[in-house]
Amino acid sequence: MKKKIIIIGIETSCDETAVSILRDNGKNRPEILSSVVSSQFEVHKNFGGVVPDLAARAHLDKIDIMTKKALKISKVSLKNIDAVAATAGPGLVVCLSVGLNFAKALSLSLKKPLIAINHLEGHALSPKLNFNIKYPYLLFLISGGHTQYLTVNKLGNYKRLGTTIDDALGEVFDKTAKLLNLGYPGGPKIEELAKTGNENRFALPKPIFNRGGSNLSFAGLKTAILRIKEYIKTDEDRKDLAASFQKTILEILYKKTKNAFEQYLKLYPKNRALIVAGGVAANKQIRLTLKKLCQEENFQIYFPDLNFCTDNAAMIALAGLERYKKKKFNNQNFEVNPRWQLDSKAKFMKGPGVKI
Repeated sequence: MKKKIIIIGIETSCDETAVSILRDNGKNRPEILSSVVSSQFEVHKNFGGVVPDLAARAHLDKIDIMTKKALKISKVSLKNIDAVAATAGPGLVVCLSVGLNFAKALSLSLKKPLIAINHLEGHALSPKLNFNIKYPYLLFLISGGHTQYLTVNKLGNYKRLGTTIDDALGEVFDKTAKLLNLGYPGGPKIEELAKTGNENRFALPKPIFNRGGSNLSFAGLKTAILRIKEYIKTDEDRKDLAASFQKTILEILYKKTKNAFEQYLKLYPKNRALIVAGGVAANKQIRLTLKKLCQEENFQIYFPDLNFCTDNAAMIALAGLERYKKKKFNNQNFEVNPRWQLDSKAKFMKGPGVKI
């Protein structure tokens, strides 16, 4: 009987130390033998965001512990691992280095291939952990560090259709929550507060709403929140601003995703599939809005399980498995790349003077 491929995945791109063991079962969806995550919430909560040096130190403290835990849960021996996959970018360079260097040492000691994974490719493939999805499809990636639309043509072949020209969506949620003194992480807190607020009380800007195709901008919205903040005195005010902010975000995403559909269908008129991945994909109102749009536009929509929306190592192991099957391995001198893009031809779109 042919041995089934077993991959260990390691993720340390930001503030989650994650390890996963995954086994190919010969079908479209692999078997997740273990997927463990050590959150750094307590480390960063008083700072209102991730502190890179503290994050790297926490990764160093936890990575060996999490690897042993993943192996124990999976009941897999290290000698039976076929390859070591680890996130090599994009992300915080000091954090990426911890995971990739650990993976290099592990692959050397086991004499097994090293596979460097683009974190965004992990998100792009993550729904394949739960669904049998075929290429091509449209990906909407929304997280703390990334907001972009991409066509996923096949493994290693991606085309960016649109991106944020300033802040990522998760970053805007966190910064708005900080301005409202809601704590960190901000997304879930704003969503909860918005439930009982008046979403029509504050008229907030929607930057590049009617131009730029599926490119997005959130900096002007964040600035407007900062200006309104001085007039926020009561809990009722906070609820209303949270609700108005979320409504504005939903209107932006509805319009920009519809634009992305038009771009995508020019390339693939028959494959009407939208994948929504990344930590912000856990937001219930965003899910409902995108589901409504997909019903209107006759698109199938897929979300990873909530455990696989945020940073995790199962998606890294999955990308490793896909690359292992095609013998796409990396040398020990592979370096981390904090700005590693999925679409290598895509223009860098941040900073003053950007033309959309």
